[in-house]
Amino acid sequence: MQKEMRLTRKEDFNKVYRYGTSFANHQLVVYMLPQKSVETVRVGISVSKKIGNAVIRNRMRRLIKEITRHHEEALKPHYDLVFIVRKPAVDMEYAQLEKSLLHVLRKASLLKPRGRTT
Repeated sequence: MQKEMRLTRKEDFNKVYRYGTSFANHQLVVYMLPQKSVETVRVGISVSKKIGNAVIRNRMRRLIKEITRHHEEALKPHYDLVFIVRKPAVDMEYAQLEKSLLHVLRKASLLKPRGRTT
């Protein structure tokens, strides 16, 4: 994930939590906040210590970053997103986690509509 696509500052996370809206499924929660000042989507990831040790938390962060990197062209621009990982996501394979992440993004209407090929 490119540097300009990351949320890093605590103030940015707090702003998204406070003023954003949330959507969830069993594995993930996504908070979203529209931003006119950014050209792309900025993504932050939060993984609680309740999820597991540092190895597991970092693995979850890496997987979510990779999935968002693969689908960044399908995401609507001008949003700040914060993903919160829930406990059931730890036991999932990459493909299952990808499906779950896309599901929560679809729920939040953050995916661009697919073009028709006729």
